[in-house]
Amino acid sequence: MHIPDNYLSPSTCAVIGAAMIPVWRRSSTKIKQELSKKKMPLLGICAAFSFLIMMFNVPLPGGTTGHAVGATLAAILLGPYAAVVSITIALAIQALFFGDGGILALGVNSFNMAFIMPFVGYYIYKFISLRIKGNKGEYAAAFVAGYIALNAAALVTAIEFGIQPMLFKDAAGLPLYCPYGLNAAIPAMMIPHLLLAGFVEGGVTAAVLAYIKKVSPASIYEGNEVKTKPIYALIIGLITLVPIGLLATGTAWGEWGAEEIKEMIGVVPKGMKEGINFEALMPDYSILGLSETIGYIVSAVIGVVLTVLAVRLVFIKKGKKNNPNTSY
Repeated sequence: MHIPDNYLSPSTCAVIGAAMIPVWRRSSTKIKQELSKKKMPLLGICAAFSFLIMMFNVPLPGGTTGHAVGATLAAILLGPYAAVVSITIALAIQALFFGDGGILALGVNSFNMAFIMPFVGYYIYKFISLRIKGNKGEYAAAFVAGYIALNAAALVTAIEFGIQPMLFKDAAGLPLYCPYGLNAAIPAMMIPHLLLAGFVEGGVTAAVLAYIKKVSPASIYEGNEVKTKPIYALIIGLITLVPIGLLATGTAWGEWGAEEIKEMIGVVPKGMKEGINFEALMPDYSILGLSETIGYIVSAVIGVVLTVLAVRLVFIKKGKKNNPNTSY
C-alpha cells in the first residue's frame, strides 16, 4: 500500500496531504495532553515496530506481495491519535531513506495507513472488546479490528488509484498517472487483502498484544512502570528475522517501476515519465557493497534507530522545551 510518486496526480497528493495537516496537528496536541510519561517510550517503540513489520513481505494471490502495518496495535496501546503520529514517522523514514513510498505521496500514504487504519481499528476493537469479556474476547477483538482496518485502508488506496484515469488524461485521452480504473484497482487490491493480508494483520495485532499484555501489562493498563526491555527484545528479534521478507517474490500491486509498467501496458504514462524522481539513500532497503540479506538487516537497524530518534526529537525534546519540569 506504499503508493510511489507519480502514480497519483500532484493535485491528488496535495488535497489529501492538506487534509492530513489538521489530523497531524490534532494528534500532536492530544499526545502532549493525554499520553502519560510512562507510556511515552511506547510511541517510539510502536513506530519502530511498524517500520519493521512492514519489511516482512508476504506473497499474495495474483503474484503480488503485501505486509502488515501495525497501526491497529499502536492504536490499541496508545490511542488512535498517538498511532497517527507513530505510523506517520515510520512512513516518513521509509520514504526519505529507503524509497518505500513516494515523497509527494507521503500525505496520501499517511492518510491510508496512519489515519484510516488506526481509527477504524481502534473503534472496532473497542466495540467488540466491550461486548466480549475476557482475554479471548480481547484478542478476538484485536484480530477482527486489524483485519478490517487493513482492508479499509486497502479499499481507500484502491479508490485513489482507480480515480486517476477518470480525472487525469492527456490530449489523446490516455491516463497521465495510474492507468488502472476502479474496475481493475478495487478487485486487484481487495481480493488479496481480504483473502490473506488482512489475516496477517489481524494475527500480528492479536499475537503482539498478547505478548505485551504478558510481559508489560502497564503498556496497556495504567499502573506500574512500563517494562520496555521485553518489548525491545521483540524489536531485536524482528530485526534478526527481517530477511524472511525477502523470500516473497513479485511486486506489490501499484508499486511497479516504469519498466514494469511499460511491459504491462506497452507505454509509460506521461505523468509518470515526467514526474518527480527522488533517489533514496538506501533504495529498496539495500546498501551498496553488502549482500541483499545483510543490507536488509542493516537497513532494519538504521530504520529502527531513525524512527526512535525522530520521535524523541519531535516530542520529547519539544516537551521539555515547553515544560522544563516535565520529564518523559
